[in-house]
Amino acid sequence: MDKNTSYLSFVIMLLFVCSLGFYLSSSAKEDPYKLVWSDEFDYEGLPNPDKWSYDVGDACDKPAGCGWGNHELQYYTENQEKNARVHDGHLTIEVHKEDIANSKYSSARLLTKGKGDWLYGKFEIKAKLPPGKGIWSAIWMLSSEDKYNGWPHSGEIDIMENVGYEPHIIHGTAHTLDYHHSIGTHKSGKLFLPDVHDTFHVYGLQWDENQYTVFIDERPIFTFYNESQDFKSWPFDQKFHLILNIAFGGDWGGKEGIDDNALPAKMVVDYVRVYQKSDPR
Repeated sequence: MDKNTSYLSFVIMLLFVCSLGFYLSSSAKEDPYKLVWSDEFDYEGLPNPDKWSYDVGDACDKPAGCGWGNHELQYYTENQEKNARVHDGHLTIEVHKEDIANSKYSSARLLTKGKGDWLYGKFEIKAKLPPGKGIWSAIWMLSSEDKYNGWPHSGEIDIMENVGYEPHIIHGTAHTLDYHHSIGTHKSGKLFLPDVHDTFHVYGLQWDENQYTVFIDERPIFTFYNESQDFKSWPFDQKFHLILNIAFGGDWGGKEGIDDNALPAKMVVDYVRVYQKSDPR
C-alpha cells in the first residue's frame, strides 16, 4: 500500500469515527417525550366529543356556590357553536352577552376529564387571548379523581391565566392545601407579554415527580417544587386533566369592573399537544 492510499484510508476511517460519534451523541440527546394525545382542530363544527366534554351551568348546584367558586357572571353552555366551535384549523371559545338561565353572559368551559388524564408529562397549548375588562382566560388542570378530596386538597395547576385589567400579564400558578389564593399563600410567576392579544403563543407545562415548570414559548416563568412532605404541599402525584375556558367578571376577572363593550370576546386555540416519557419517571 502506497502512502497516498494509506492516507486516504486514514481520512475515511476518521470521518467514519466522527460521524459515528455525532450520531451517538445526537441519539443520546434525543427528546425523551413522545406525543400521546393531541387535538390539531383539523375538522369543522363542535369540539371532538371523543376528546372534550363540558362543564355546564353557573355552578349554583355546586358546594362552592354560584359563579364556580369565584362569583363569575357567565353561564357555561354545552354543544353550542356560538360558545365553542372548530373552524379553519382553530378552536374558538367565545363569551357573549345574552340572557341565559340566571345569567346575562354565556361562555364555554372545555375539559378532557375521562378522555385525557395524565400523570406527568409535557403539555403545549398554542393560543391567542382576548382583551377586555372583565375577561378572565385560562388554560389549566385539575385532579381527575380528587384523590385527596375536593379543591384545594387535590391541587390545581394554572398553565396560563390572563385578566382584562392586566391585559399584558400572563400568570402561572400552583394551588394546594398549603398554598392557595384563598389564604394568600399561593405560589406563582408571571411574564409581561405585549402582543398576547394579537399573536399566538405556546403556553406549556413540564411536570414530573420532583417539580413542574410553566413555560411561554419555551421560556420558563414559574417552577413549583415538590417539598417531599405530603399532599398538602404536593398533591401532584395523581392524574390531572386539561381545562380551557373564558370566564367573565368574578373575584379576580371583575376586580376592577367589567365592560360589556368587550363582548363578544374569543380565545383562539391552534393546537393542544400532550407528551409523555415511555418511563414517566
